[in-house]
Amino acid sequence: MIWTSRPEGEQITARKQQAARQIVVRLTGTAGAPVLSQDGRAMSAVIGAEPDGGAARLAAVAKAAASVGGTSVHLAGPAAAQTDLDAAFSHTDGTLLAVALGGVLLILLLVYRSVIMPLLVIVSSLLALAVACAVLCALAQTDWLSIDGQTQGIVFVLVVGASTDYALLLAARAREELAEQPDTRRAMTAACRATAPTVLASAATIACAMTTLVLSDLPSERALGPAVAIAMACCTAVSLTFLSAVLALCGRRVLRPRAGTPGDWWARPARALEHRPRRAWAGCLALLAAGAAMAPLLAPTGVPLHQALPAQAPSVAGHTVLVRHFPAGTASPLIALAPAARSAEVRDRIASTPGVAATAALPAETGGRAQILATLSDSPDSAPARNTVARLRGSLARTGALVGGQSAQLADLHQASVRDHRLIMPLVLVAAAWVSLFTAFGASALLFQLVFGNSVTEPAVVLFSFVFLVGLGIDYNIFLVHRIRAEAIRHGTTVGVRRGLVTTGGVISAAGLILAATFAALTVMPLLYLAQIGCIVALGVLIDILLVRLFLVPP
Repeated sequence: MIWTSRPEGEQITARKQQAARQIVVRLTGTAGAPVLSQDGRAMSAVIGAEPDGGAARLAAVAKAAASVGGTSVHLAGPAAAQTDLDAAFSHTDGTLLAVALGGVLLILLLVYRSVIMPLLVIVSSLLALAVACAVLCALAQTDWLSIDGQTQGIVFVLVVGASTDYALLLAARAREELAEQPDTRRAMTAACRATAPTVLASAATIACAMTTLVLSDLPSERALGPAVAIAMACCTAVSLTFLSAVLALCGRRVLRPRAGTPGDWWARPARALEHRPRRAWAGCLALLAAGAAMAPLLAPTGVPLHQALPAQAPSVAGHTVLVRHFPAGTASPLIALAPAARSAEVRDRIASTPGVAATAALPAETGGRAQILATLSDSPDSAPARNTVARLRGSLARTGALVGGQSAQLADLHQASVRDHRLIMPLVLVAAAWVSLFTAFGASALLFQLVFGNSVTEPAVVLFSFVFLVGLGIDYNIFLVHRIRAEAIRHGTTVGVRRGLVTTGGVISAAGLILAATFAALTVMPLLYLAQIGCIVALGVLIDILLVRLFLVPP
């Protein structure tokens, strides 16, 4: 909590300090004086509040602090930031779903040039989402699975995107079957039999890729894997039962194409690939390599929460005021628990550590240990603060002291996330997916540099984007290779590749555009790293369907 004089720039008077001291005593129950800044224009006090469920506490603190006349009150620190984050998430669920469905509906209208078929696909997607949410909610209520805003947002876009993809695949195959036999129900039965292996393999691939997240050390990442696997099972069940039944009932009038067949658009590039496969393959690989060369620009060093939250969030304004008058770590100091006999030595070591701005010893002891507060020069959730924690732990290694607090927790989380990269990413390794993945990283890093002025991101962004793009990249290759194999058995390899590309080109491109659009909807989420995941996955899907699947895989 920070007080600044009103009007801005005036000195804090003794009367204001005395009034603030009384507020702190009333709020904390202990005697303590607010800290006056070196410039004398602000004072701060650390008031305890739980990061989760502390909104009412923060409101009471702000109301009490506002009674100090002639001052403006600002709240900063982890509890204030978490409250702003919860408030932002509470208003984005409907927006996220509306944006995702709006993008899907627009693309479907352009593909089918009719209203009925897009509405059936949207209804099927919403039904799959409702079933998935019901199952996940039941599991969350039994404490078997933890669902947070991050998991919920990702499940929303993935279910809508995957359900629409499977619907497009089923409808496209049903159209082909209707061209060969007049009976609608037999045509739909044949379409389901032909499509089911591809859909099941696709859903299983994504589910298996995401399930590797259960090996993560972080609870939020462990929960995401099973949640997505369950959601993909719901998508598959609805697509192969409800949607196929509805399409069979609607009949030929709904399934009949209203424009030229999508294969007509892909005949020319398919013939070009048939005549010059090596040139196409080499050119595509060179283009992808150029994009992948920019991947090192994406720096997963972590983004401080005050930079990830919306700029208008109150805690962001409070942080701005705080760093103007105090060390950036004032709102959330480190806490060192040292053996009482060595407390003076430990405090001296802490004070001499680079990155520590100030220290203070608390009068009370806990279990024979003294408590020492260490205020850092940098924001508690920044990379420099994590480096300071590492230096502190190294300096205090043989003293028996323990270092805790927000910065220490985040340092441990970052270390666990790096460990997850090394363990989980090799488990879902596929060569073609690696190529499109690093190209997506490079293109996204360049985009972040242009839009935000830097390409710093969270380690979780790299991990989640990797898992999604590997799973989804294999997804479209399954669609293509399954059809190529079927055509090659009947017509030979060369002709089979061309026919497979022609027959699946339209539906895979439409499906990829829809999936990219649904993940791009994550950019409306309040956290920067979720928007970055949406951007990277959307770009990766477009790269996969426009380059890898067209020019790299068929040759």
